Amino acid sequence: MYGVLAGRTALAAVSAAMVLTMAGGCSQEDPQSSPTEREGAGQSQKHRRSTGVYWVNPDGSAARQERAFRSAGQAREAKLIARIADRPAAEWLGTDNARGEARGFTQAAAREGKTALLVLYNLPHRDCGQYSRGGAADGDAYRAWLDGVLEGIGKRSATVVVEPDALPHLLQQGCTPAEFHEERYALLKEAVVRLKELPRTKVYLDAGNPGFGPDPGALVAGLRRAGIEQADGFSVNVSNFYTTAASREYGIRLSGLLGGSPHFVIDTSRNGNGPWRGSGDGGDDETWCNPPGRALGEAPTVETGEELVDAYLWIKRPGESDGTCKGGPQAGRWWPQYALQLAGNAG
Repeated sequence: MYGVLAGRTALAAVSAAMVLTMAGGCSQEDPQSSPTEREGAGQSQKHRRSTGVYWVNPDGSAARQERAFRSAGQAREAKLIARIADRPAAEWLGTDNARGEARGFTQAAAREGKTALLVLYNLPHRDCGQYSRGGAADGDAYRAWLDGVLEGIGKRSATVVVEPDALPHLLQQGCTPAEFHEERYALLKEAVVRLKELPRTKVYLDAGNPGFGPDPGALVAGLRRAGIEQADGFSVNVSNFYTTAASREYGIRLSGLLGGSPHFVIDTSRNGNGPWRGSGDGGDDETWCNPPGRALGEAPTVETGEELVDAYLWIKRPGESDGTCKGGPQAGRWWPQYALQLAGNAG
């Protein structure tokens, strides 16, 4: 499928004493934490080891897993998980308390002089009925949710990736019903424009991945209708596994088709070994869903060496399940065994 997301639920987990960071294509809200508890995001007692631009969640699933391994005397496992826990990864804003989550994450980042990396993933009819199907009930519900996100971010520094898969799915036959296309374009543009009205927010509109096809030009008209001219650029390879080189080439070609000015960011969270080609026996074609043998990719950085590439980011949070495939838990849930594989395969 053209879907970029591998583990597609748009929920983020935050509790009163911790800000959860679950490494997945789409994040998952912790069912044990209430909206009131999640509003306390960012009240951490210790900081992760980070010297970069983006904030590292000190109490995410990876960080808590690392502590659990150390407490159990599993030093090797703790060291592997630290490769995830010590690096910034995106927070996917949930549906119940987006205002509180956005405020908590950006406040926590601001206290450390960092930028919060956030993802919007709540459009109506998202994910073509796959593992993260759902989203806002309708356009009005989405706008109300967006109001909360904007209020939560306020004047603090944030980088926001807007609605992974939303545009590619419009072009995927049988995915998003035609009667919802105009609404989706309108909602995407509204999100981009309103986010850019915030004083310290960068905005990247999702633009698929190299697996979309040999000609990314099919996305050009949609990106323009969705407000790419108002955004800071677009995102590539969100929650997927295409190599950084392939993603960079795809992004440069797409930028050229858009006039050569849009910059872009690349999700490198799990692309260390490139995409999985499948088992070859025809039994499992979901190559994007919890594929075996994958590895962490380049660490998040704004030093990419390429003028058009603003950053390598971990937008998908490594260690979250892509869905109930290949033995995985529900989409967005922390899966320590898979996290260990990703970290161990990175060398």
